[in-house]
Amino acid sequence: MLKAQVNLKSSTATPLSIGELARRAGVAASALRFYEAEGLIASCGRSGGGHRQYARHALRRVAFIRAAQAVGLSLPEIKAALASLPEGRTPTKADWTRLSASWAPRLDERIAALQRLRDRLTGCIGCGCLSLKACALYNPEDAQGLSGQGARRLLQD
Repeated sequence: MLKAQVNLKSSTATPLSIGELARRAGVAASALRFYEAEGLIASCGRSGGGHRQYARHALRRVAFIRAAQAVGLSLPEIKAALASLPEGRTPTKADWTRLSASWAPRLDERIAALQRLRDRLTGCIGCGCLSLKACALYNPEDAQGLSGQGARRLLQD
């Protein structure tokens, strides 16, 4: 479990309630509880009424998590990225630069895949067939389809 992250600045500031953090971060409170259960963020304690409270730097961690999800990283990958920071601290601009540079190839792959999809979609609409047998979009590089219809692999000797 992630240790509570408190620095000198945030320890003197009024902590955020889970509702306030959710509102300011643009996520549901249930997402914050999930992030905490997964070790991505940590509350800095509880209020007198037993409600979770978070240091203000939790806003930056949630923003980091959301940005990494937008890139396409899984929660385990995000957790590993956050774990690479000394003592679980909030990512700095230099941390973001280093980590996001390592994610650039993933974005390049996604862009290329979307461009291939766009090109195939245009061709499919252009031919007008929308055939499941011959559609390069639905069934690209269909080598088995050349053998005929049906369960060809089961029928082969």
